[in-house]
Amino acid sequence: MALPVNATRGQHVWYWCLRLICAFGFLFLIGPIVIVVPISFSAGSFLSYPLPGFSMRWYDAVVEPFPWMFALENSLIVAVSTTIIATALGTLAAYGLTRADFPGKPFVFGLLISPLAVPLVITALGLYFFFARVGLVQTHIGLIIAHVVLAVPFVVITVSATLKGFDWNLVRAAESLGARPLAAFFQVTLPLILPGVLAGAVFAFVTSLDEIIVALFVSGPAQLTLPRQLFTGLRDQVDPSIVAIASILIAFSLVLLVVVELLQWRSAGQRSRRED
Repeated sequence: MALPVNATRGQHVWYWCLRLICAFGFLFLIGPIVIVVPISFSAGSFLSYPLPGFSMRWYDAVVEPFPWMFALENSLIVAVSTTIIATALGTLAAYGLTRADFPGKPFVFGLLISPLAVPLVITALGLYFFFARVGLVQTHIGLIIAHVVLAVPFVVITVSATLKGFDWNLVRAAESLGARPLAAFFQVTLPLILPGVLAGAVFAFVTSLDEIIVALFVSGPAQLTLPRQLFTGLRDQVDPSIVAIASILIAFSLVLLVVVELLQWRSAGQRSRRED
């Protein structure tokens, strides 16, 4: 039965209104990025429009040894260490929770991902009081441990989602042929879930690289990270070098987003091939 003309016209109007709302929402989210990037090439000494001229002077300031390169070095040390530890722990936790069945399993899973639900200020305050007792405040090790706590939930969720469609008969077949559990994991399971593991590692890296609240509590001057330096610069002295480093981080985030999408696409393709 055909719809009345008025109903068809109403659906058409609602369709275009929805598209218009989505377009405005997209512009609202992407607008700050569009504004920030051109200012990083300003020849002026202040954040202003229109640009007084074109210059790369603020990108030259970014590559100075201090403070930006010092902060970037610390951020990379902490982020890479966090990624390695969080990926290993999160993958093993997701593997155990997916394959094993034991009382309290939902509680353990909830405990692992609880840092996502607890406000970061509460987490940072608790870590500060604990680290102060054991002497880990203002140390790289303390900051890495704190970031691992925040990054592990992302790895657990990502790898658990990948393992949902995993065919455990492949592992049983490997074990029936004499493979030990550890060998079966590295030779059968890990290669098949590798896209999910890498996606979790990317999330862990971004979480550590972008974290500011916990760093304000547990890090010191020697552990100055990039987000903390950005926060300090915005508070004390705003100059276009902040916008330059922000533009670099935006470009880096876009690259990581493309990497995650490619990994998820590859994981989905492998899953569909196994189902076929």
